[in-house]
Amino acid sequence: MRLFEEQGYAATTVEQIAEAAEVSPSTFFRYFPTKEDTILSDDYDPMVVEAIRAQPPDVPVMRAILRGMRGVFEKLSEQEWASERRRMRLIETVPELRNRQQQQTVAAVGLLADVIAEREGRPADENARVVAGALVGIVLAISPPGAGFEPHDFDRIELALTALKNSLEDF
Repeated sequence: MRLFEEQGYAATTVEQIAEAAEVSPSTFFRYFPTKEDTILSDDYDPMVVEAIRAQPPDVPVMRAILRGMRGVFEKLSEQEWASERRRMRLIETVPELRNRQQQQTVAAVGLLADVIAEREGRPADENARVVAGALVGIVLAISPPGAGFEPHDFDRIELALTALKNSLEDF
C-alpha cells in the first residue's frame, strides 16, 4: 500500500513490491498471481462463510448471514479497518482494480448462494443466487463508493432488508 500511495498503482512494479517485502519476485508470484491480487486478496469471504456455517440451524438464513458477517467484522481492530479503507480507496481510483473487484463481487454472490442453499438443505440454484444477490446489492447500495464496508453498516443492512421485505409484500 505504501508503494502504491507514494508512486501510484501503475508506476509500482512487482519487483519493487517484492524488494520492499524482502522476497524474490518468484516468491511474490507464489502468493499473488498478479499485482492486482496484492490489493484484491482478502481473507474475509472464507471467514464469513465459516461464521455463517457456525450459526445454529434454527436461525433463519438472513439472520445467520448477518450474524456471521457481524461476528467476523466486529472482531477487526481499528488498524484493520483503516487498512481496509485505504484498500477500498485505491480500488476506487484504479480502473483495473475496480473491474476485478466487480468480478469478485459476482463470485461473492456465488459463495453466499452456496452457503444459503447448504443451510436450507437444497442444491444451490437460482433462488439461492437471488437471495445472495439481494444481500450483496444492499451492501453495495449503502456503501459509498470508495468507502467500503463499515462496522456500523450492519444496522443499516438490517433496515434495508426490512425495507426490501416490506416492498416485496406489496409486490
